[in-house]
Amino acid sequence: MKSAPAKYAILFFACVLFHLLGTWSLPLIDRDEPRFAEASREMIERGNYIVPYFNNQLRLDKPPLTYWAQVASYHIFGENDFSARFPSAIAAALTALLLFVWGRRIGGEKLGWWAAIIFTLSLQTFVHAKAAVADMWLVLFMTLAHWAGYEVFQRPTPNAQRPTPNSERISETSTIKHQTFLWWWIFYLSLAFGFLAKGPIAWTPLLTIAVIIIYTREWQLLGRFNFVGGILLTLFMVALWGIPALIQTHGEFFTVGIGRHVVTRSFMTLEGHGASSFGMYVLLLPFYFVTVFISFFPWSIKLPWLIRKLLRKREAGVDVPGYSGILIDTYLLWGIAIIFVIFTLVSTKLPHYTLPAFPLLALLLARHWHQGSAVETRRFLFRTIAVATVCVWIVVALVVPQIVARFFPAYQLFQVSCASLQPNMQFAAVEFQEPSLVWYFRSRVQGFLTPLKKRRAAEFMNAPDPRFIILPTSIAGELFANPPAGWRFFTINGFSIAKGKRVDLTLVLKSE
Repeated sequence: MKSAPAKYAILFFACVLFHLLGTWSLPLIDRDEPRFAEASREMIERGNYIVPYFNNQLRLDKPPLTYWAQVASYHIFGENDFSARFPSAIAAALTALLLFVWGRRIGGEKLGWWAAIIFTLSLQTFVHAKAAVADMWLVLFMTLAHWAGYEVFQRPTPNAQRPTPNSERISETSTIKHQTFLWWWIFYLSLAFGFLAKGPIAWTPLLTIAVIIIYTREWQLLGRFNFVGGILLTLFMVALWGIPALIQTHGEFFTVGIGRHVVTRSFMTLEGHGASSFGMYVLLLPFYFVTVFISFFPWSIKLPWLIRKLLRKREAGVDVPGYSGILIDTYLLWGIAIIFVIFTLVSTKLPHYTLPAFPLLALLLARHWHQGSAVETRRFLFRTIAVATVCVWIVVALVVPQIVARFFPAYQLFQVSCASLQPNMQFAAVEFQEPSLVWYFRSRVQGFLTPLKKRRAAEFMNAPDPRFIILPTSIAGELFANPPAGWRFFTINGFSIAKGKRVDLTLVLKSE
């Protein structure tokens, strides 16, 4: 543990192991996880790594970075629930590693450890690091962009007042300029990869930089960031994928991916997540400032204390310049505030949307918590919370999936019927057409799910070739009261998380 590489390796692999616990025993949760997992599988089947498909239909909701990561994971671990979630664990562990290194540069190694631990053990991180979705990759690249942006602020001659030979000063200045240029590249490339993870929201670090420049009135920093050249670099990297995607979809990737899932999501509620009227929209404006106390648990118990401390420092006019000359609290606070304000104004709301602010919040909390008076008392409290939280999360990860897995209807129906499935079968569903059906059953059959109305169920099953249909048990009893010999029935009951209600399903299978 004395060498830096050993510390990095231990932190990274400990985080990966922690996030992977239980991922193999919890079925994919409708609706987002199965959509990502299946779209990645269909990328492999089609050999098309530009445009994703789900159930043989264009999936234009998200850019492709998460699919690419899952495709790589499938090649290593096979196509299963664990491998679909594995990339998120890697992204979360890399984010913790970034916080550790950034924290070391801001305030020493202990600060780095505290920041990484706070982020890793937060409830939303615990959940989304185990989820087969795009959020953790967005968090990773937004964190890297915020860090790189802070580094670009570094002054070109921080030791100009120290008497040194002219040759040494020139060499020092040249080294700093080279490092600043390297961080400039990292900043804009992070924006590009963040866009490829989840779209334009990844560019909010640009707003942080702009606000800081205006706030500090350090106008010479405009030249250091070279916004025109940097944005062109970001757009060029995105265009390497975006232009072929637009060509293949005849522009739909822009009109749907940006038009519907960014613009429409900002002004209207999608899939019932948010306000249905202006009055409800106003009522939900404090949504994220309330849910942060759940999402950031258990560390949210320290947020009132942190707010009071920051207010007292502001009243006293106290802030500590960082190693790059910019006030650290100011930078982190603006980064956090911009993310919260943007999603507060957006109509569609889900508790995890503000997750990209959590690394900055972890760093800010760690910076104030591990310093000051009564240090030993604070360290004892931190260790107590951290150890207790680790124990609780490990128990939850190992025990809860085993208990709840039997309530996942698509997964259970697949388990009881998989021995009777044949690769050449067609399959359909009535009234229950969740993405998990596609993900699980397409692991055994080559066809795609056909959504049907009740009146066409019998017609589908009477067609030639092996096939099966999934429908509510009550409808199955009504339509197939006198089935032909050889037909098989598999019945389960469970709870649909996506619909929030209990379901009873029957699979009717014709093997000949």
